[in-house]
Amino acid sequence: MNKRVVVITGGAQGIGKAMARRFLEDGFAVVIIDTDSEAGAETLEDYQSLGTFRFIQGDVAREEEVIRFTAGTVSEFGGIDVLVNNAAISRNGSLADLALAEWNRVLGVNLTGPFLCAKHMAPYLRQRRGAIINIASTRAFMSEPDTEAYSASKGGIVALTHALAASLAPEVRVNCISPGWIETGSWRKKSARKNPALTEADHRQHWAGRVGEPHDIAGLAAYLASDQGGFITGSNFFVDGGMTRKMIYT
Repeated sequence: MNKRVVVITGGAQGIGKAMARRFLEDGFAVVIIDTDSEAGAETLEDYQSLGTFRFIQGDVAREEEVIRFTAGTVSEFGGIDVLVNNAAISRNGSLADLALAEWNRVLGVNLTGPFLCAKHMAPYLRQRRGAIINIASTRAFMSEPDTEAYSASKGGIVALTHALAASLAPEVRVNCISPGWIETGSWRKKSARKNPALTEADHRQHWAGRVGEPHDIAGLAAYLASDQGGFITGSNFFVDGGMTRKMIYT
């Protein structure tokens, strides 16, 4: 197969689904991995007419499953050109009530998952001088109360990015995107889909004049995966309408 191959974790909904569409439009063969079989089946139905698209149900926090879907992808397509580590969950609540099992699960999906995917896909990415794109969050750099597990996992992603960039250089470029407020309600599976109830104040508080949309992340991911992004590695990019640079006085 002559098409470049991208693997997107958590690609059945939200930002992941938007990235899958963008990569299909750019001519990639797209393989998404997601735990949600309902969302995955819907995305497969939506996208299979757009190009070469596969859905694999799997949990990135389980090494044996990462090994399985890596082997399956390489067996079918011959290799992997781009890995997008997007799968993530959150378990917000008071620090006193955050169970160790919940903490471990968030870090397992959000941080261990990207490590496992990078570890097992790296040999194939090296062969094709490919790219890894990690999806972090502005929560790696700024917080609200009761977000310890999610924020810690995303901070880890930023550090993992530059560590992988060093370890996999020069064959594989590794970069990170930190989204801010991205409205994903209309990109959910049908049973969870909702129209965003955004106010003018929501939009105005961003220097860009609006809340973010999934295509804002998808466009940057596509660029970082392209030859045009060939001199970029080890970097993190804020896509947040300017919010992390905004001074707010009460």
